[in-house]
Amino acid sequence: MAVKIRLQRGGKKKQPIYRIVAADSRYKRDGRFLERLGQYNPSTDPITIDLKEGRVMYWLGVGATPTDTVKNLLSRKGIMLKWTLKKKGKDEATIAAEFEKWSASQSLKRGKELAKKSRRKATKKKAAAPAGAAAPAAEAPAQA
Repeated sequence: MAVKIRLQRGGKKKQPIYRIVAADSRYKRDGRFLERLGQYNPSTDPITIDLKEGRVMYWLGVGATPTDTVKNLLSRKGIMLKWTLKKKGKDEATIAAEFEKWSASQSLKRGKELAKKSRRKATKKKAAAPAGAAAPAAEAPAQA
């Protein structure tokens, strides 16, 4: 039995909420699953990812393979970092220290992303306002 850690879609139309589940790869996407491991909500800002970290580590330990999307979500929460360090044979203290260093760098990274997003939004507003005002000015000489 090939177990995958994957997303199971739920929620309303145009408002998806995904469960993160461990399921046999032969089961349907929204069908039977072995265990519910968490939830992912892309509709919130910022996105919400709730996971049972211990159970995810267990399933990775017994050979479950995460799908690409779930692997990205696990990486975002730092679980893939912990898993790779555990596979390399590092002790718990080293793993905790590396995770702390990683989480500190992630908070800086998120701050930079938010600043970049706000700058882009401001430049779009500036570009939209003069474009509307410039159009009548360009037509005036053409009419004269």
